[in-house]
Amino acid sequence: MTTQGRDRFKMALHTRILWGLILGVLSGLAAHKICGDESVPLGNFIRNVTEPVGQLFLRLLLMVVVPLIFSSLVLSIVNLKSLKTFGRLGLRSFVACLVISTISVAIGLGLANTIKPGTRINPELATRLQTRFAAETEKQVTQIKAATTVETPMARLVKTLVPSNIFSSLASDPPNLIHIMFFAVAFGSALMLLSPEQSKPLVQCFEAISMLCGKLVNGIMWLAPFAVVALVFNNTARYGAELLLALGWFVVTVLIGLCLHMFGVYSIVLRVFAGTNPLDFFKRIKVVILTAFSTSSSTATLPTTLKASEENLKIPKKIGDFVLTVGATANQNGTALYEGVTVLFLAQLAGVPLSFADQIGIAYLAILASLGTAGVPSGSIPFIALVLSSYNINPAYIAIILGVDRFLDMCRTTVNVAGDLVVASYVASKEGDSNAT
Repeated sequence: MTTQGRDRFKMALHTRILWGLILGVLSGLAAHKICGDESVPLGNFIRNVTEPVGQLFLRLLLMVVVPLIFSSLVLSIVNLKSLKTFGRLGLRSFVACLVISTISVAIGLGLANTIKPGTRINPELATRLQTRFAAETEKQVTQIKAATTVETPMARLVKTLVPSNIFSSLASDPPNLIHIMFFAVAFGSALMLLSPEQSKPLVQCFEAISMLCGKLVNGIMWLAPFAVVALVFNNTARYGAELLLALGWFVVTVLIGLCLHMFGVYSIVLRVFAGTNPLDFFKRIKVVILTAFSTSSSTATLPTTLKASEENLKIPKKIGDFVLTVGATANQNGTALYEGVTVLFLAQLAGVPLSFADQIGIAYLAILASLGTAGVPSGSIPFIALVLSSYNINPAYIAIILGVDRFLDMCRTTVNVAGDLVVASYVASKEGDSNAT
């Protein structure tokens, strides 16, 4: 068979990932049905086979993220040529992220107040779920106590943004991406101020690192379809479909909000403000959507997002690299929506009334958290636990949603990553450099 003939029958990456996703769901549901919740052989199979396979893929992607983020951010700033352009680009990106996140939280709170999912769950079921996930809840409560040390909000903000030792931030597990991005922005800004002769060796070095990371990502993504089977199997085999049905009203409320935001708000922004065809846009980012859904990590999806931005959406590299690398951590509007719904759901379940002023406070905190929530699986859980304790709601209630959190995490990560690309398309169109859809 000729090369052209073989290529004709070769499946595209997004198709192979989709098949892996379907296989993971079906095999996981079958394993859960046959073996049940407490099966020792199934638990051993997950711990010793599918979990390591999924973790291998995630860790390989995360391995590339730090050099990719640093080199991409530095190069994007240097290529902007002036601090004035950098300031305009940064301000435009920040305002777009802030407005879209505010809309997402408003949608979430509006739906939670309308549907009232917390009043529709059986109290006996809630008690059983708290008992079932008690061990995982203890970990969240420990994180709350660590986060609620005596420290002013401004002091905490400075610590969150500015590293005192960049090598400590690099060496932490996972690396502190906010610190790394802050240092990259400062480094790139200083590099921009040097003469071309002085900056050329470093610029060439970062360009080589960026291209090298691209080659690594191409190799790692070959494993994606196999890893997706393992990642999805882990969750469906552990919890099955029963848990989703038991918390159906909560799950439906979150999914309605995420769909409204993704296909409603994003489509309006693309059509009205970016001059882009929404259907064409979503077609071009299929691989990104499937990777985000499978990994539940906007950080791990970042290499794929950067590639799709430049090759599929034709967003200029200097704009895409800047907006998307920052957005992977600082533009989590799907997460903001989820956090708002979850806090109201658990407050309703606990019978704790929240006034309009309280809900405005929750919205403010959710928007603030969306600008710095870790782009890793379940990165929003510590924040939700912290907000619950702030409004005198027992943090142990968070155990009730832990079983469905991973599935909803997959969904909100998809919205987060698509939102980064929407903002990048909008900014590129306003900068007058975009050839995107």
